[in-house]
Amino acid sequence: MELLQALCCTFLLLLARMQVLHAVSWEEWWTYDGISGPAFWGLINPEWSLCNKGRRQSPVNLEPQRLLFDPNLRPMHIDKHRISGLISNTGHSVIFTAGNDTVANYDGMQMPVNISGGPLSYRYRFHEIHIHYGLNDQFGSEHSVEGYTFPAEIQIFGYNSQLYANFSDALNRAQGIVGVSILLQLGDLSNPELRMLTDQLERIRYGGDEAFVKRLSIRGLLPDTDHYMTYDGSTTAPACHETVTWVVLNKPIYITKQQLHALRRLMQGSPDHPKAPLGNNYRPPQPLLHRPIRTNIDFKTTKTNGKAACPTMYREVYYKATSWKQN
Repeated sequence: MELLQALCCTFLLLLARMQVLHAVSWEEWWTYDGISGPAFWGLINPEWSLCNKGRRQSPVNLEPQRLLFDPNLRPMHIDKHRISGLISNTGHSVIFTAGNDTVANYDGMQMPVNISGGPLSYRYRFHEIHIHYGLNDQFGSEHSVEGYTFPAEIQIFGYNSQLYANFSDALNRAQGIVGVSILLQLGDLSNPELRMLTDQLERIRYGGDEAFVKRLSIRGLLPDTDHYMTYDGSTTAPACHETVTWVVLNKPIYITKQQLHALRRLMQGSPDHPKAPLGNNYRPPQPLLHRPIRTNIDFKTTKTNGKAACPTMYREVYYKATSWKQN
């Protein structure tokens, strides 16, 4: 521990000297391992202090026995029309961003994809997709279920378009962001919309590369289920803003070995200085503390020793009002 602290101090001194020489782009200084990894994000930049001190951080480990059934949770809705945009290798992750007028090759103006329903009180506009994955099949997802991690995870992000002008504006504001998490399981046949993304991976082999993706269905990425878990959390990369309503879908979609192999070939750096592979770009689970994780899965019919499998928000009345008689 003392060695790590000494290394961190050396790293921070180096950062201070770099600031004197030229303006530092903080995006270049955080990683997923070592002294610039998740345990140190809150120390690298004071504006990222929530990464270390926050009380509503993400991702989390989902424990079925701690789920709270909420009968008021509605089904999620994502618009079904297709959208074009750019897929890029940022050096930290693979990100698909919705196109706008500045994106070349796309066919004129496109309708925004809206996300609503579920636990959301507002309408959210789709902004981007992040793909997290491991360099082996045992790790890769950020959210886990009873300690079990999946080889990869897709995160669909949208911003509150009823309250805020854009994603950046909403990022550090109350109820600003929705994050829809889809866990990926290894299988023989891939989700077809996921295939549209992974077909472009050879064109984004190195950090900074980007490629055009035409007519992707965000809704088509979703598994065939209306069930989900939801909690209040944060973005999973610096600055760890605690403004995200997370919705974790209760069924995986499938990714093939070939697609995972293509992801694992991606590099963080340029062709001249490729650095390390892009994979293992996941943040470890954060303490849940006293946050509830609600679900629309009704466990009432599944009982163990005569008791419901998880707590419920159903009102169960065990008493009746007394009728008063006048003498």
